[in-house]
Amino acid sequence: MATAQTVEREELISGSEAIAIACAMADVDVITAYPIRPYDTVMQYVSKLVADGELDCEFIVAESEHSQFEIVKHASSVGARVFCGSSGVGWFYAFEAITVTAGLRLPVVAMVGNRALDDPGAFGVEHNDALAVRDLGWMLNWVATAQEAFDTALMAWRIAEDRRVFLPCAISTDGSFLTHSQALVRVPEQALVDKFLPQYDRAELQLHPDNPITIAPQVNEDWLMELRKQTDEAMRRSKGVIEEVHEEFKSIFGRGDPSPFYEEYMTDDAEVVFVGMGTLAMPVRVAVRRMREQGVKVGFVRIKWFRPFATEEIRQCLSRFKAVGVIDRDYSLGAPSNGGTVFQEVRSALYPLEKRPLVLSFIAGLGGREVRVNDVTLMMQILRDGLDTGKVEAENHWIGVRR
Repeated sequence: MATAQTVEREELISGSEAIAIACAMADVDVITAYPIRPYDTVMQYVSKLVADGELDCEFIVAESEHSQFEIVKHASSVGARVFCGSSGVGWFYAFEAITVTAGLRLPVVAMVGNRALDDPGAFGVEHNDALAVRDLGWMLNWVATAQEAFDTALMAWRIAEDRRVFLPCAISTDGSFLTHSQALVRVPEQALVDKFLPQYDRAELQLHPDNPITIAPQVNEDWLMELRKQTDEAMRRSKGVIEEVHEEFKSIFGRGDPSPFYEEYMTDDAEVVFVGMGTLAMPVRVAVRRMREQGVKVGFVRIKWFRPFATEEIRQCLSRFKAVGVIDRDYSLGAPSNGGTVFQEVRSALYPLEKRPLVLSFIAGLGGREVRVNDVTLMMQILRDGLDTGKVEAENHWIGVRR
């Protein structure tokens, strides 16, 4: 159990730098890079750690996003702990490699510096890049702070490399708001990290001349469904592994939320809650505090793991409230009720309930636009109107759009 005597140091670093330091402490073997904003900040810091002798790894600058994901995919198959990442359309350029990584059950850990998809061009945060792999077998996590980015990276290797899982994991860090913004991060002593994170071991599944196995065979209709079912079973098991790893992390490092899947803020007596992911937490918390000062019973629930989606836990959490406003920093054009992606998942999870809360969709903060306190206040008014009148004119609302 971590104690007050645990040796830690404080670093004033960004979310990207926090993950780079986690790479060094996790003793990652192979790291690939191809620059694209805002993700490139992690590779800049990785290269500095390598140059300063603080990180010993194969640091390979590839000629494209596709190549860098191909390199780490193959390195993982021969037993190397790996890391890479991208942003926006760069993530999409690597899509072929990203897709097969999950199908091959290779525990690649990647960082997505969430960025709007072109065109039109934008460097600001949206979540559609990472969400594009939601159905492919990647575990998906959104972090809200640099401290959480560091902690989650250590847990990501532990979870992904667990023999019961062997699935890739993407850590989403909101572009600029987290990739570039600095905060104090508690960095533990190396001995604690070594205690928490064992070496990556593929055992008989490691590709090696002395172990002639087949990876990525052409199976067509003969075995494809069976392999897909195995991947599905691994994703189902990952939920329990996440819970185990989260509890062990708390025991060793002395910090962590009650649930690994979501975080609650001022929800004890709330009638209405907002739900969101990533750095939306900051402005929404401020708005919640201000409304609380006015006697409004409102709270906030931040989803951390989008895949696997903790259906039962989130259902139990949100069923306590009268209304749920889901704030999406993404869009799902043509979706049911024209709502965002997280809205669809949350509403689906709540559907079996006999008495369901009112669930509305709010799309905000696209392209890196600020989500302001006044925006959250407007969302609250829309939710209250729906509760008071029992009528909902529209289930989806775009917030902060110029008319």
